[in-house]
Amino acid sequence: MREDGKTNFWLTAALLAPTSMWFLFMLILPLIVILVFSFGERAAVGGYAAGFTLEQYANLPSRLKAFQNTMVIAPVGTLLSLLVAYPLAYYLALRVNRRYKLILLVLVIVPFWTSLLVRTYAWIFILGGRGIPTLLEFIGIEGVRLINTPGAVLVGIVYGYLPLMVFPIFVSLEKLDKTLLEASSDLGGSPLKTFMQITLPLSTPGIATGCMLVFILLMGEFLIPAFLGGGKVFFIGNALVDLFLQSRNWPFGAAVSVTLVVIMLITVTLYMRLIMRGKTGRDESLM
Repeated sequence: MREDGKTNFWLTAALLAPTSMWFLFMLILPLIVILVFSFGERAAVGGYAAGFTLEQYANLPSRLKAFQNTMVIAPVGTLLSLLVAYPLAYYLALRVNRRYKLILLVLVIVPFWTSLLVRTYAWIFILGGRGIPTLLEFIGIEGVRLINTPGAVLVGIVYGYLPLMVFPIFVSLEKLDKTLLEASSDLGGSPLKTFMQITLPLSTPGIATGCMLVFILLMGEFLIPAFLGGGKVFFIGNALVDLFLQSRNWPFGAAVSVTLVVIMLITVTLYMRLIMRGKTGRDESLM
């Protein structure tokens, strides 16, 4: 019995070894390098010079605006993406004829076939002076500015990240037991009550997954704020591009990166605890 346990242990270790090595070299080691860089100094010609100082972390308030923009716009963008994605996923999963479902799902994916850079340039035209503002002037509404604003960035975020929110929710709704909806209707439950007590709670895993995917990616976003924000809406990702590629202040950029990772870990941990607490509460109420 003991030999069987030892055999299973080494078999499991052998199966996990490739993934573990990949995880170590592609995720853990780069994070260690960034952490080491964050305590160094900027070399005379830029880059990294060995040392141990907390000066880089002391300079973090100089990038406070980037942190504030990211911590405000990223959650708002995630919420807006959810509000747009849920009705779409609900319609695709529960209302569309199975014959047309695949076609509509492909249409949701189609924007991913084109580079985000190209799609963002399209929004520059749509929100710029020759786009929507021109149409508004034609009907008598003048002086509307859309481009280079937080609103333009949010539009780009919702458009760019919508599929990542739609598909997890769609999968949750697609697996939903339709007999529960029929039973609720037979027992006199209104459509709103059925949605609030059955559909929405059972789709929570998809909502949680979609929100986490979008939020984590938004925390490192730099292209959409750079193009639709016009340098006036500065994210942490934009600060990192500037520090690593323009000013070549690698230690300070590393300190900003480490701080971003810590913020994301805390936020995601609190979010998951909230989700699990809500799930536990629903399970207890059902019992």
